[in-house]
Amino acid sequence: MSDHTPPAPRPENLNKGASRSWLGPGLLISASFIGPGTITTATVTGADYGFALTWAVVFSIIATIILQEMSARLGVMTGKGLGEIMRETFDHPVAKSLMIILIVAAIGVGGSSYAGGDTTGTSLAIESVLPLPFPAIALIVGAILLFLLLSGSYKIVERVMTVLVIAMAVAFILTVVVVQPDFGAMFRGIFVPTIPAGALLTTIALIGTTVVPYNVFLHASLVQEKWGADPDREKSLRRAKVDNTVSISIGGLITLAVLATSAGTLFVHGVSAESAADMAVQLEPLLGPAADWVFGIGLFSAGLTSALAGPLGAAYAISGILGWSTDMKSKRFRAIAVAVVLIGVVIAVTGVNPIQVIIVAQAANGLLLPIVTGFLLYTMNKAKSLGSHRNGVVANVLGGIVMVVVTGLAIYQLATLV
Repeated sequence: MSDHTPPAPRPENLNKGASRSWLGPGLLISASFIGPGTITTATVTGADYGFALTWAVVFSIIATIILQEMSARLGVMTGKGLGEIMRETFDHPVAKSLMIILIVAAIGVGGSSYAGGDTTGTSLAIESVLPLPFPAIALIVGAILLFLLLSGSYKIVERVMTVLVIAMAVAFILTVVVVQPDFGAMFRGIFVPTIPAGALLTTIALIGTTVVPYNVFLHASLVQEKWGADPDREKSLRRAKVDNTVSISIGGLITLAVLATSAGTLFVHGVSAESAADMAVQLEPLLGPAADWVFGIGLFSAGLTSALAGPLGAAYAISGILGWSTDMKSKRFRAIAVAVVLIGVVIAVTGVNPIQVIIVAQAANGLLLPIVTGFLLYTMNKAKSLGSHRNGVVANVLGGIVMVVVTGLAIYQLATLV
């Protein structure tokens, strides 16, 4: 049991009632990192290197589970978001100002950039099966996102995201069943790590598209939306841990399914890929006309879930770090989320190269991740309100390993940018 008195439920959570569901926030985190960028990266990886880099997918999922568990634990046991805890930790005005500028700029740029790529990816998925002009589709996607975000209801968002994640999982796992790739090679790729010549950047991309900085902010707030009204914090924490492990593992399974399908169709025939759409073409002999629909559903689900989670993550992070309300019905919260969505729609409609935008976003996220990870580890060891739920030796060792790896990736990114 904790050695401190649990904080009172937040006012905005008092009317929600205690949720008995064991899944929810973790599914939104999975939905956030499984977007068009991840699907495309996994497709290109499987086509170019077969199963050689499956270990990188597994590592990224384990790293995400470790970091998000800390975030969920902090949110459940303190009743506060990571942004709020950061404001409390930095006392010096100059240090606090620099921290706020860094987080707001990085999360804002990263969230907006990914919103552009996600909106474009979602629209392309619809365009592949419906004869509508691309700009019109992008506007429709933007309208759907705004409707869900402006509803101000976590339950609605969670249910929509859950359905989309299930649709995405079914679509991509179905393709694996049909293709029947070499599972022996896949398990060798998991347990015998290698980096083929020229594959270092691809390895970084696989990890970078999964371990997303703003998700650390998002998760700490989502667990409060889900279980904030439940006075039994210990029970809520158990549920949050199960949700975290199961949900993020589902996200990892989806990524592995895409990589395995690509390796079993493109790699074995020596065919390269530039996008996920190239895989749909390779599936036509197996699935016939259904190939476009199966992959279209998967890509649409991936794009919409990621496009919805991105603005939420940015709104929670920026609102928390600026000391604003993180209630989804708050005007400032909504303004941030709407701004991110609108920027994404503008990027999609005006035809700005989404690949370049995503590269910029990944670079920003890659540089921010060691900072966020370091602060999270510091907070999980220092925060008095966590009581006996502060990090133990095992959590610190695992978190330290993740910290070393992501720092190495950031240093490599800086070296390539110079």
